[in-house]
Amino acid sequence: MSERVPDADPQVPDAASDPSHARPTRLAILKALGDNTRYAVYLELARSAVPLTTADIAETLELHPNTVRPHLERMRDVGLLAIETDARGGVGRPQHRYSLSPDAPSLGLEPPSFPLLARMLLRLAAATGAGAEEAADAGRDQGRADAADWLGADCLDAVAGELLELGFDPAVVVEDDQATVAFTHCPFRELAETHPDVVCSLHRGMVEGLVGEVGGGRVTAFNSLVHRTPCQVELLIDPMPPTDPVVPVTAAGR
Repeated sequence: MSERVPDADPQVPDAASDPSHARPTRLAILKALGDNTRYAVYLELARSAVPLTTADIAETLELHPNTVRPHLERMRDVGLLAIETDARGGVGRPQHRYSLSPDAPSLGLEPPSFPLLARMLLRLAAATGAGAEEAADAGRDQGRADAADWLGADCLDAVAGELLELGFDPAVVVEDDQATVAFTHCPFRELAETHPDVVCSLHRGMVEGLVGEVGGGRVTAFNSLVHRTPCQVELLIDPMPPTDPVVPVTAAGR
């Protein structure tokens, strides 16, 4: 799982010691994005549903990683980026994965009204008494609707594919008829940390609805922030039914 590290440069005073550094100025952000390469990097991060490594960005933009790194550092210095460390790669130093910080301007790529709408809907849910089960029911409806995009697909492929499109960066482990799909990145994490019962239940319902509609498996466990365990879904994959042999009909058998 990823661990978020502080965005601030250790040599830059924090807000507590120097209020002038509480947030980057608009001028500093505009200067940072005034470079064509940095702007291209920014667009790649804005379009991506999951955090990207330096190598990911370099490959997409056909640049050398050493060219991309100083641009990422410059963008980090003005508060445009959030950074996670990823130790999933095994030996060697953990990789850094970059995403846009919550305060980064959307540039029209992500309507700023969406996070605001999500927060208002959560407050509405709380005010009307809607809880985890109501959220799960709504999620199941959405999951069943999403299943139309996965007609004919294997159950596990449908779950992993849908989660990938939503930005959960799924990691799949299969053993016999048991499958575990871990959510290595949560695009709803900010809201889930403050309203885990509702947000995580929506996510659970979406997966349950998708699996139920696609068929070929069932959800046996769903761990989320509510459980304080690694966020993942466990599936029991149904074996393919045996095909009955075709018995030719003969005159004697009629």
